[in-house]
Amino acid sequence: MFIKNHWYAVEFGHRVAQGPVLVRIHGHNHIVLWRSRDRAVNAWSDVCVHRGCSLASGAVVDNCLQCPYHGWRYAPNGVCVKIPANSKGVPIPENARIHVYPCLERYGFIWVFLGDLPTEQAPPLPELDGLEPRREVRAKGCKPVFGDFTWKASHERVLENGLDISHAPFVHSGSFGNPDHPEIPDFDLDVTRRDGHMVSVTASVDLESVPPSGFWRLISKRDHPRVPTTVGFYPPNVSMLIVRLPLGTLRLFSAAVPLTEHTTVSKFFMVRSFFTGAWADGDAQRRAYKIFLEDQPIVESLRPPLLPPEPSAELHVKSDAVQLAYRRWRQEQLVKGWVL
Repeated sequence: MFIKNHWYAVEFGHRVAQGPVLVRIHGHNHIVLWRSRDRAVNAWSDVCVHRGCSLASGAVVDNCLQCPYHGWRYAPNGVCVKIPANSKGVPIPENARIHVYPCLERYGFIWVFLGDLPTEQAPPLPELDGLEPRREVRAKGCKPVFGDFTWKASHERVLENGLDISHAPFVHSGSFGNPDHPEIPDFDLDVTRRDGHMVSVTASVDLESVPPSGFWRLISKRDHPRVPTTVGFYPPNVSMLIVRLPLGTLRLFSAAVPLTEHTTVSKFFMVRSFFTGAWADGDAQRRAYKIFLEDQPIVESLRPPLLPPEPSAELHVKSDAVQLAYRRWRQEQLVKGWVL
């Protein structure tokens, strides 16, 4: 199931530099991203209207995207402005234009509006907790690291896993989950709505920590207090995890991008407020990948592989409140008819 008429985080802004970048989105033609002279990112259908060649294989020439097959050039508004095979004075067909998707760059992500509504009627772009509303990832005193992780699973199963509080003591017992204390304290949902749309839902709990090992054991205190932890969902495809450690705060944001019905890539970045030197980046990335690798065999084995259409199709308990909020939001989109 793919929900339309929302701003999808589809790629990191820094990945779109000199040349075009291909993005695969289930339920749509492939999308090509490229920067024009003003540094704005353009999001287009990847299909040249002439013979269907992939524009992502082309090049940016004179502030245009040039098709690699016959050299047709398209301006940032998607209109063809040059056909090299034409003699001088031969007009360019009026319908020689590429479909253009509304596109924004914020919080380090490129967001593409996938739907058929006018953008003025679109739900608001999410505001990611703790980050400044800039093109790049920016949080005062913090350092980000970036990564991709591919799953053989639907993006909704991947997304829900990121909102699940109670699986940590079992799936992540080798990293941060404490299997000796699996109980989840009572918590409240914090739901934010703007212009009639849910734009975020978060929940915070204090989880039992596990004794650190290795280098972390040497620098940590002997007592191990509970760890304030927040999970959240930003429609339509971004999850958040915040862990407030004695050393500082970790924020993990992950965009679940559906490549196909059963394949997802998580575009994630982890922002830390401690050990902000480049020397710690490798360790931060390894820890992020370790979490995904622990989750992977579980998420890929879930049945049915696609999320059931009805929220009541699977059993829920109190600790599932964030996932259930996601499923209710999903049901709202079904009622609106915003589904492909």
